[in-house]
Amino acid sequence: MPIVLNLIYLGLLAVLSPLIAFRAWKTGKYREGWVEKLVGRAPHRADDRPCLWFHAVSVGEVLLLRPLIAEFARRRPGWEIVVSATTSTGLEVARKTYPDLITFYAPFDFSWATHRAVARIRPTILALVELEVWPNLVRSVKQAGGRVAIVNGRLSVQSHKGYRRLRGPLGKTFRRLDSVAVQTEEYADRFADLGVPRTKIRVTGSVKFDGLEANRGNVKTLELRKALGLTSSEIVFVAGSTMEGEEAAALASYRRARATHPGLRLVLVPRHAERFAQVAEFLVAQGERVVRRSRADASAWQGEPPAVILVDSLGELGAVWGLADVAFVGGSLYAGRGGQNMMEPAAFGASVLFGPHTGNFRETVEQLLYRDGARRVADADELTRALLEDLDEPEAAATRGATARAFVLAQNGASSRTFAEIDRLFESRLQELAR
Repeated sequence: MPIVLNLIYLGLLAVLSPLIAFRAWKTGKYREGWVEKLVGRAPHRADDRPCLWFHAVSVGEVLLLRPLIAEFARRRPGWEIVVSATTSTGLEVARKTYPDLITFYAPFDFSWATHRAVARIRPTILALVELEVWPNLVRSVKQAGGRVAIVNGRLSVQSHKGYRRLRGPLGKTFRRLDSVAVQTEEYADRFADLGVPRTKIRVTGSVKFDGLEANRGNVKTLELRKALGLTSSEIVFVAGSTMEGEEAAALASYRRARATHPGLRLVLVPRHAERFAQVAEFLVAQGERVVRRSRADASAWQGEPPAVILVDSLGELGAVWGLADVAFVGGSLYAGRGGQNMMEPAAFGASVLFGPHTGNFRETVEQLLYRDGARRVADADELTRALLEDLDEPEAAATRGATARAFVLAQNGASSRTFAEIDRLFESRLQELAR
Protein backbone atom coordinates (compact mmCIF):
# COMPACT_ATOMS: atom_id res chain seq x y z
CA MET A 1 0.00 0.00 0.00
CA PRO A 2 2.75 2.58 0.79
CA ILE A 3 4.39 1.94 -2.58
CA VAL A 4 1.09 2.35 -4.41
CA LEU A 5 0.39 5.58 -2.53
CA ASN A 6 3.86 6.89 -3.30
CA LEU A 7 3.32 6.26 -7.00
CA ILE A 8 -0.08 7.98 -6.90
CA TYR A 9 1.37 10.98 -5.09
CA LEU A 10 4.29 11.22 -7.53
CA GLY A 11 1.87 11.08 -10.45
CA LEU A 12 -0.30 13.83 -8.98
CA LEU A 13 2.77 15.92 -8.25
CA ALA A 14 3.97 15.54 -11.84
CA VAL A 15 0.57 16.52 -13.24
CA LEU A 16 0.12 19.48 -10.91
CA SER A 17 3.70 20.77 -10.94
CA PRO A 18 3.15 23.29 -13.79
CA LEU A 19 0.17 24.78 -11.95
CA ILE A 20 2.08 24.83 -8.66
CA ALA A 21 5.05 26.51 -10.33
CA PHE A 22 2.80 29.12 -11.94
CA ARG A 23 1.03 29.91 -8.65
CA ALA A 24 4.36 30.08 -6.85
CA TRP A 25 5.59 32.61 -9.40
CA LYS A 26 2.31 34.55 -9.48
CA THR A 27 1.34 34.63 -5.80
CA GLY A 28 4.39 33.57 -3.84
CA LYS A 29 2.63 30.51 -2.46
CA TYR A 30 4.32 27.09 -2.29
CA ARG A 31 7.83 28.52 -2.49
CA GLU A 32 9.04 27.50 0.95
CA GLY A 33 9.45 24.23 2.78
CA TRP A 34 9.67 21.91 -0.20
CA VAL A 35 12.77 20.06 0.95
CA GLU A 36 11.55 19.74 4.54
CA LYS A 37 8.21 18.36 3.39
CA LEU A 38 9.59 16.08 0.68
CA VAL A 39 12.20 14.33 2.83
CA GLY A 40 10.52 14.65 6.24
CA ARG A 41 13.17 16.93 7.68
CA ALA A 42 11.53 17.51 11.05
CA PRO A 43 13.63 18.67 14.03
CA HIS A 44 15.31 16.05 16.18
CA ARG A 45 13.46 15.99 19.50
CA ALA A 46 16.14 15.86 22.18
CA ASP A 47 14.55 14.39 25.30
CA ASP A 48 12.47 11.34 26.14
CA ARG A 49 9.43 13.04 27.63
CA PRO A 50 6.01 11.96 26.34
CA CYS A 51 5.36 13.90 23.13
CA LEU A 52 2.07 15.24 21.82
CA TRP A 53 2.34 16.22 18.15
CA PHE A 54 -0.41 18.53 16.92
CA HIS A 55 -0.70 18.74 13.15
CA ALA A 56 -2.58 21.75 11.80
CA VAL A 57 -2.96 22.79 8.17
CA SER A 58 -2.84 26.57 8.14
CA VAL A 59 -3.44 29.70 10.19
CA GLY A 60 -6.97 28.94 11.36
CA GLU A 61 -6.12 25.48 12.69
CA VAL A 62 -2.89 26.71 14.27
CA LEU A 63 -4.69 29.45 16.19
CA LEU A 64 -7.53 27.25 17.41
CA LEU A 65 -4.90 25.13 19.19
CA ARG A 66 -4.30 27.89 21.75
CA PRO A 67 -6.84 26.72 24.35
CA LEU A 68 -5.90 23.08 23.78
CA ILE A 69 -2.19 23.69 24.23
CA ALA A 70 -2.88 25.77 27.34
CA GLU A 71 -5.02 22.97 28.76
CA PHE A 72 -2.36 20.33 28.14
CA ALA A 73 0.47 22.51 29.46
CA ARG A 74 -1.50 23.11 32.66
CA ARG A 75 -2.61 19.53 33.28
CA ARG A 76 0.33 17.58 31.83
CA PRO A 77 3.36 19.86 32.37
CA GLY A 78 5.74 16.94 31.85
CA TRP A 79 4.71 16.48 28.22
CA GLU A 80 6.50 17.99 25.28
CA ILE A 81 4.17 19.57 22.72
CA VAL A 82 5.21 20.08 19.09
CA VAL A 83 3.21 21.69 16.27
CA SER A 84 3.44 21.12 12.54
CA ALA A 85 1.74 23.05 9.75
CA THR A 86 1.32 22.53 6.04
CA THR A 87 1.40 26.12 4.75
CA SER A 88 4.14 28.71 5.13
CA THR A 89 1.71 31.21 6.66
CA GLY A 90 0.52 28.54 9.10
CA LEU A 91 4.09 27.80 10.18
CA GLU A 92 4.87 31.50 10.47
CA VAL A 93 1.92 32.01 12.81
CA ALA A 94 2.81 28.85 14.76
CA ARG A 95 6.33 30.16 15.38
CA LYS A 96 4.95 33.51 16.48
CA THR A 97 2.15 32.09 18.64
CA TYR A 98 4.11 29.26 20.27
CA PRO A 99 7.71 30.52 20.43
CA ASP A 100 8.65 28.02 23.16
CA LEU A 101 7.46 24.96 21.22
CA ILE A 102 9.06 22.98 18.41
CA THR A 103 7.30 24.00 15.19
CA PHE A 104 7.99 22.64 11.72
CA TYR A 105 6.61 21.78 8.29
CA ALA A 106 4.57 18.58 8.22
CA PRO A 107 5.95 15.97 5.81
CA PHE A 108 4.30 15.16 2.53
CA ASP A 109 2.55 11.80 2.76
CA PHE A 110 5.32 9.90 1.03
CA SER A 111 6.33 6.88 3.12
CA TRP A 112 10.00 7.88 3.32
CA ALA A 113 9.09 11.40 4.49
CA THR A 114 6.61 10.29 7.13
CA HIS A 115 8.95 7.58 8.46
CA ARG A 116 11.79 10.06 8.83
CA ALA A 117 9.66 12.76 10.46
CA VAL A 118 8.16 10.27 12.92
CA ALA A 119 11.63 8.89 13.76
CA ARG A 120 12.84 12.41 14.54
CA ILE A 121 9.82 13.58 16.55
CA ARG A 122 9.02 10.22 18.24
CA PRO A 123 5.43 11.15 19.11
CA THR A 124 3.54 9.39 21.85
CA ILE A 125 0.35 10.75 20.31
CA LEU A 126 -0.28 12.41 16.96
CA ALA A 127 -3.33 14.69 17.10
CA LEU A 128 -4.65 15.66 13.67
CA VAL A 129 -6.62 18.90 13.79
CA GLU A 130 -10.14 18.76 12.32
CA LEU A 131 -9.51 16.42 9.35
CA GLU A 132 -6.04 15.57 8.09
CA VAL A 133 -6.14 11.81 7.56
CA TRP A 134 -2.97 10.95 5.63
CA PRO A 135 -2.52 7.16 5.26
CA ASN A 136 1.29 6.96 5.31
CA LEU A 137 1.59 9.39 8.24
CA VAL A 138 -0.97 7.47 10.28
CA ARG A 139 0.73 4.19 9.39
CA SER A 140 4.20 5.49 10.32
CA VAL A 141 3.06 6.67 13.75
CA LYS A 142 1.25 3.42 14.47
CA GLN A 143 4.28 1.35 13.38
CA ALA A 144 6.43 3.39 15.77
CA GLY A 145 4.09 2.53 18.64
CA GLY A 146 2.30 5.87 18.83
CA ARG A 147 -1.38 6.64 19.03
CA VAL A 148 -3.32 8.72 16.45
CA ALA A 149 -6.30 10.93 17.20
CA ILE A 150 -8.40 13.49 15.42
CA VAL A 151 -9.25 16.51 17.57
CA ASN A 152 -11.96 19.07 16.95
CA GLY A 153 -13.09 16.70 14.20
CA ARG A 154 -15.16 18.14 11.42
CA LEU A 155 -16.49 16.39 8.31
CA SER A 156 -18.65 18.47 5.97
CA VAL A 157 -21.18 16.95 3.60
CA GLN A 158 -18.85 17.54 0.66
CA SER A 159 -15.80 16.05 2.39
CA HIS A 160 -17.85 13.08 3.54
CA LYS A 161 -18.93 12.37 -0.04
CA GLY A 162 -15.34 12.57 -1.23
CA TYR A 163 -13.98 10.26 1.46
CA ARG A 164 -16.91 7.89 0.96
CA ARG A 165 -15.84 7.32 -2.64
CA LEU A 166 -12.43 6.29 -1.28
CA ARG A 167 -13.81 4.28 1.62
CA GLY A 168 -12.31 1.08 0.21
CA PRO A 169 -8.63 2.11 0.04
CA LEU A 170 -8.89 4.49 3.02
CA GLY A 171 -10.98 2.22 5.23
CA LYS A 172 -7.93 0.71 6.92
CA THR A 173 -6.57 4.16 7.73
CA PHE A 174 -9.82 5.23 9.40
CA ARG A 175 -9.90 1.98 11.37
CA ARG A 176 -6.34 2.64 12.57
CA LEU A 177 -7.39 5.83 14.34
CA ASP A 178 -7.40 5.44 18.11
CA SER A 179 -9.74 8.31 18.92
CA VAL A 180 -11.90 10.75 16.98
CA ALA A 181 -13.07 13.72 19.05
CA VAL A 182 -15.70 15.50 16.96
CA GLN A 183 -17.64 18.72 17.24
CA THR A 184 -21.18 17.39 16.70
CA GLU A 185 -23.26 14.20 16.59
CA GLU A 186 -23.69 14.70 12.85
CA TYR A 187 -19.94 14.60 12.32
CA ALA A 188 -19.78 11.51 14.53
CA ASP A 189 -22.23 9.73 12.23
CA ARG A 190 -20.17 10.62 9.16
CA PHE A 191 -16.90 9.35 10.65
CA ALA A 192 -18.64 6.12 11.67
CA ASP A 193 -19.92 5.74 8.11
CA LEU A 194 -16.30 5.89 6.90
CA GLY A 195 -15.32 2.96 9.10
CA VAL A 196 -14.24 4.47 12.42
CA PRO A 197 -15.60 2.21 15.17
CA ARG A 198 -18.28 3.93 17.26
CA THR A 199 -16.38 3.06 20.42
CA LYS A 200 -13.56 5.35 19.28
CA ILE A 201 -15.73 8.39 18.55
CA ARG A 202 -16.55 11.04 21.15
CA VAL A 203 -18.55 14.25 20.76
CA THR A 204 -16.49 16.87 22.57
CA GLY A 205 -17.79 20.09 21.00
CA SER A 206 -15.84 22.72 19.11
CA VAL A 207 -12.55 23.97 20.53
CA LYS A 208 -13.14 27.16 18.58
CA PHE A 209 -15.59 28.22 21.27
CA ASP A 210 -12.92 27.88 23.98
CA GLY A 211 -10.48 30.64 24.67
CA LEU A 212 -12.43 33.19 22.65
CA GLU A 213 -11.70 36.72 23.75
CA ALA A 214 -14.90 38.46 24.81
CA ASN A 215 -13.51 41.61 26.41
CA ARG A 216 -13.20 44.55 24.05
CA GLY A 217 -10.81 46.11 26.53
CA ASN A 218 -8.19 43.39 26.05
CA VAL A 219 -4.63 44.59 25.54
CA LYS A 220 -4.27 43.53 21.89
CA THR A 221 -7.49 45.20 20.76
CA LEU A 222 -6.67 48.41 22.64
CA GLU A 223 -3.21 48.47 21.06
CA LEU A 224 -4.74 48.00 17.62
CA ARG A 225 -7.27 50.77 18.18
CA LYS A 226 -4.46 53.15 19.06
CA ALA A 227 -2.14 52.00 16.27
CA LEU A 228 -4.88 52.31 13.65
CA GLY A 229 -5.96 55.75 14.81
CA LEU A 230 -9.51 54.75 15.75
CA THR A 231 -11.30 56.83 18.34
CA SER A 232 -13.94 55.52 20.73
CA SER A 233 -16.59 57.73 19.11
CA GLU A 234 -16.18 56.17 15.66
CA ILE A 235 -18.41 53.32 14.52
CA VAL A 236 -16.36 50.50 13.02
CA PHE A 237 -17.39 48.13 10.23
CA VAL A 238 -14.96 45.19 10.02
CA ALA A 239 -14.93 42.89 7.01
CA GLY A 240 -12.66 40.00 7.99
CA SER A 241 -11.33 36.86 6.30
CA THR A 242 -12.43 38.36 2.99
CA MET A 243 -11.77 36.67 -0.33
CA GLU A 244 -11.82 37.75 -3.97
CA GLY A 245 -14.77 40.06 -4.65
CA GLU A 246 -15.75 40.56 -1.01
CA GLU A 247 -13.54 43.60 -0.45
CA ALA A 248 -15.38 45.34 -3.32
CA ALA A 249 -18.73 44.43 -1.76
CA ALA A 250 -17.65 45.67 1.67
CA LEU A 251 -16.28 48.91 0.20
CA ALA A 252 -19.51 49.58 -1.72
CA SER A 253 -21.54 49.01 1.44
CA TYR A 254 -19.25 51.27 3.44
CA ARG A 255 -19.44 54.08 0.88
CA ARG A 256 -23.22 53.92 0.79
CA ALA A 257 -23.47 53.94 4.58
CA ARG A 258 -20.85 56.66 5.04
CA ALA A 259 -23.11 59.10 3.20
CA THR A 260 -25.54 59.10 6.15
CA HIS A 261 -23.12 57.98 8.87
CA PRO A 262 -19.94 60.03 8.33
CA GLY A 263 -18.36 58.66 11.51
CA LEU A 264 -18.24 55.14 10.09
CA ARG A 265 -14.83 53.51 9.55
CA LEU A 266 -14.00 50.47 7.44
CA VAL A 267 -11.41 47.86 8.45
CA LEU A 268 -10.58 45.18 5.87
CA VAL A 269 -8.75 41.96 6.74
CA PRO A 270 -8.14 39.74 3.67
CA ARG A 271 -8.02 36.03 4.36
CA HIS A 272 -4.79 35.28 2.49
CA ALA A 273 -1.50 37.12 2.86
CA GLU A 274 -0.67 36.90 -0.85
CA ARG A 275 -3.65 39.19 -1.58
CA PHE A 276 -2.62 42.03 0.75
CA ALA A 277 -0.86 44.05 -1.95
CA GLN A 278 -3.61 43.38 -4.47
CA VAL A 279 -6.30 44.65 -2.10
CA ALA A 280 -4.25 47.74 -1.26
CA GLU A 281 -3.89 48.54 -4.98
CA PHE A 282 -7.63 48.03 -5.48
CA LEU A 283 -8.49 50.47 -2.70
CA VAL A 284 -6.13 53.13 -4.02
CA ALA A 285 -7.52 52.65 -7.55
CA GLN A 286 -10.98 53.27 -6.09
CA GLY A 287 -9.79 56.62 -4.78
CA GLU A 288 -9.61 55.65 -1.12
CA ARG A 289 -6.97 56.72 1.35
CA VAL A 290 -5.49 53.59 2.87
CA VAL A 291 -3.78 52.95 6.20
CA ARG A 292 -1.87 49.68 6.07
CA ARG A 293 -1.28 47.98 9.39
CA SER A 294 2.15 46.75 8.32
CA ARG A 295 3.71 50.06 7.45
CA ALA A 296 1.65 53.20 7.99
CA ASP A 297 1.48 55.50 10.98
CA ALA A 298 -2.23 56.17 11.33
CA SER A 299 -1.56 59.46 13.12
CA ALA A 300 -0.33 60.86 9.79
CA TRP A 301 -3.95 60.85 8.57
CA GLN A 302 -5.38 62.80 11.49
CA GLY A 303 -7.28 65.85 10.34
CA GLU A 304 -7.83 64.40 6.87
CA PRO A 305 -10.80 62.42 5.49
CA PRO A 306 -11.13 58.99 7.11
CA ALA A 307 -8.98 56.34 5.55
CA VAL A 308 -9.89 52.73 4.90
CA ILE A 309 -7.79 50.53 7.16
CA LEU A 310 -6.18 47.44 5.65
CA VAL A 311 -4.90 44.92 8.19
CA ASP A 312 -2.14 43.27 6.18
CA SER A 313 -0.65 41.26 9.03
CA LEU A 314 -1.02 37.67 10.19
CA GLY A 315 -2.63 36.42 13.37
CA GLU A 316 -4.34 39.66 14.41
CA LEU A 317 -7.88 39.11 13.16
CA GLY A 318 -9.04 37.82 16.55
CA ALA A 319 -8.11 41.15 18.14
CA VAL A 320 -9.45 43.16 15.18
CA TRP A 321 -12.96 41.73 15.70
CA GLY A 322 -12.93 43.49 19.08
CA LEU A 323 -13.05 46.79 17.20
CA ALA A 324 -16.20 45.89 15.27
CA ASP A 325 -19.64 47.32 15.88
CA VAL A 326 -20.76 45.54 12.73
CA ALA A 327 -18.80 42.52 11.47
CA PHE A 328 -19.00 40.89 8.05
CA VAL A 329 -17.41 37.42 8.04
CA GLY A 330 -15.89 36.67 4.66
CA GLY A 331 -15.52 33.54 2.57
CA SER A 332 -19.30 33.43 2.56
CA LEU A 333 -20.65 35.79 -0.08
CA TYR A 334 -19.73 33.68 -3.10
CA ALA A 335 -19.95 29.94 -3.68
CA GLY A 336 -17.12 27.49 -3.23
CA ARG A 337 -15.55 28.83 -0.04
CA GLY A 338 -17.67 27.58 2.85
CA GLY A 339 -17.39 30.59 5.15
CA GLN A 340 -15.01 31.51 7.94
CA ASN A 341 -15.13 31.59 11.73
CA MET A 342 -18.00 33.79 12.93
CA MET A 343 -17.60 32.83 16.61
CA GLU A 344 -14.84 35.39 17.23
CA PRO A 345 -16.86 38.52 16.35
CA ALA A 346 -19.92 36.97 18.01
CA ALA A 347 -17.96 36.58 21.28
CA PHE A 348 -17.31 40.32 21.29
CA GLY A 349 -21.02 41.04 20.84
CA ALA A 350 -20.67 42.57 17.37
CA SER A 351 -23.64 42.53 15.03
CA VAL A 352 -22.54 39.65 12.81
CA LEU A 353 -23.31 39.40 9.09
CA PHE A 354 -22.32 36.66 6.67
CA GLY A 355 -23.26 35.50 3.19
CA PRO A 356 -25.23 32.42 2.09
CA HIS A 357 -22.23 30.08 1.68
CA THR A 358 -21.31 28.95 5.20
CA GLY A 359 -21.20 25.16 4.87
CA ASN A 360 -18.03 24.92 6.99
CA PHE A 361 -19.94 26.30 9.96
CA ARG A 362 -23.44 25.07 9.27
CA GLU A 363 -24.32 24.07 12.84
CA THR A 364 -23.06 27.33 14.33
CA VAL A 365 -24.89 29.35 11.69
CA GLU A 366 -28.13 27.49 12.35
CA GLN A 367 -27.85 28.12 16.08
CA LEU A 368 -27.07 31.82 15.66
CA LEU A 369 -29.87 32.38 13.15
CA TYR A 370 -32.35 30.42 15.28
CA ARG A 371 -31.58 32.73 18.22
CA ASP A 372 -31.58 35.87 16.05
CA GLY A 373 -27.92 36.29 16.97
CA ALA A 374 -26.71 36.99 13.42
CA ARG A 375 -27.97 37.88 9.96
CA ARG A 376 -27.45 36.13 6.65
CA VAL A 377 -27.25 38.33 3.54
CA ALA A 378 -27.90 36.96 0.08
CA ASP A 379 -25.59 39.23 -1.91
CA ALA A 380 -23.67 42.50 -1.96
CA ASP A 381 -26.83 44.63 -2.18
CA GLU A 382 -28.31 42.92 0.84
CA LEU A 383 -25.06 43.43 2.72
CA THR A 384 -25.47 47.16 2.15
CA ARG A 385 -29.06 47.10 3.37
CA ALA A 386 -28.14 45.09 6.47
CA LEU A 387 -25.27 47.46 7.33
CA LEU A 388 -27.56 50.48 6.97
CA GLU A 389 -30.23 48.86 9.14
CA ASP A 390 -27.70 48.12 11.87
CA LEU A 391 -26.45 51.70 11.79
CA ASP A 392 -29.96 53.16 11.72
CA GLU A 393 -31.20 50.86 14.51
CA PRO A 394 -28.23 50.51 16.90
CA GLU A 395 -30.31 49.14 19.78
CA ALA A 396 -31.58 46.23 17.68
CA ALA A 397 -28.04 45.56 16.45
CA ALA A 398 -26.71 45.63 20.02
CA THR A 399 -29.40 43.18 21.16
CA ARG A 400 -28.51 40.81 18.34
CA GLY A 401 -24.83 41.05 19.29
CA ALA A 402 -25.55 40.36 22.96
CA THR A 403 -27.57 37.28 22.01
CA ALA A 404 -24.72 35.93 19.90
CA ARG A 405 -22.20 36.61 22.64
CA ALA A 406 -24.27 34.75 25.24
CA PHE A 407 -24.64 31.72 22.95
CA VAL A 408 -20.95 31.50 22.09
CA LEU A 409 -19.74 31.83 25.68
CA ALA A 410 -22.16 29.10 26.79
CA GLN A 411 -20.36 26.57 24.53
CA ASN A 412 -17.06 26.55 26.44
CA GLY A 413 -15.54 23.28 27.63
CA ALA A 414 -14.45 21.42 24.50
CA SER A 415 -10.75 21.74 25.37
CA SER A 416 -11.25 19.97 28.68
CA ARG A 417 -13.24 17.17 27.06
CA THR A 418 -10.63 16.81 24.31
CA PHE A 419 -7.89 16.65 26.93
CA ALA A 420 -9.71 13.74 28.56
CA GLU A 421 -9.69 11.83 25.26
CA ILE A 422 -5.98 12.41 24.63
CA ASP A 423 -5.16 11.60 28.25
CA ARG A 424 -7.04 8.30 27.91
CA LEU A 425 -4.85 7.38 24.93
CA PHE A 426 -1.74 8.28 26.88
CA GLU A 427 -2.74 6.10 29.82
CA SER A 428 -3.52 3.17 27.52
CA ARG A 429 -0.08 3.52 25.96
CA LEU A 430 1.56 3.50 29.40
CA GLN A 431 -0.36 0.35 30.34
CA GLU A 432 0.76 -1.31 27.11
CA LEU A 433 4.41 -0.48 27.80
CA ALA A 434 4.10 -1.79 31.36
CA ARG A 435 2.99 -5.24 30.24
